[in-house]
Amino acid sequence: MFRPSSSLRRAALPLLACLFLAGCSSDATDGTSAPAPLSGTSTAPERTGAKETGKPEGSRPAAAAPVRVGIPSLGIDSELMRLGLNQDGTVEVPPAEKGMTAGWYTGGATPGEPGAAVIIGHNDTRFGKAVFHDLKKIAKGADIAVRNDRGAELHFRVTGTETVSKKAFPTEKVYGATRARTLRLITCDGSFDAQGHPVDNLIVYATRS
Repeated sequence: MFRPSSSLRRAALPLLACLFLAGCSSDATDGTSAPAPLSGTSTAPERTGAKETGKPEGSRPAAAAPVRVGIPSLGIDSELMRLGLNQDGTVEVPPAEKGMTAGWYTGGATPGEPGAAVIIGHNDTRFGKAVFHDLKKIAKGADIAVRNDRGAELHFRVTGTETVSKKAFPTEKVYGATRARTLRLITCDGSFDAQGHPVDNLIVYATRS
């Protein structure tokens, strides 16, 4: 049986939790459902830190927080809410009633800083189409713009996309430690299960332009 390292276990929880977005289906009840923590992992995952990114602690002031994301080629333009952890250790997702708003997971990297920054958005909710409904149409090389709270706009270039089963999510590939300045956009995709929830996730990979 595969047993992830301690660092991978810390990384695995936020990604696996945030990616099982029950709220992506049109008949979802609240858009906040997420699975229980991984077996053997009872504490909240650590935030990507200096040791993982190669950035000395205390060497820089706090990074500017992202407040908006845009994908001009798809006509997507959304404010970014902050997403943390639920009391059970799973990652928050935007509530269904805010389906047209994407969210930045604050436990990962800040967009533009070394590491993997994660932005989560619904495909559909019970209220209809959501912010990332057309994300599957994104093309390699497309521009993703992230504006921060200091007025700067950072640009990322799409390097690829991947549709994966939620039961076989590539945690290390998406969330593993890296010195590169990367961005991942994640939403639901694929067919529906018996409860009306999509069985797959769509992942968009991008790097700082």
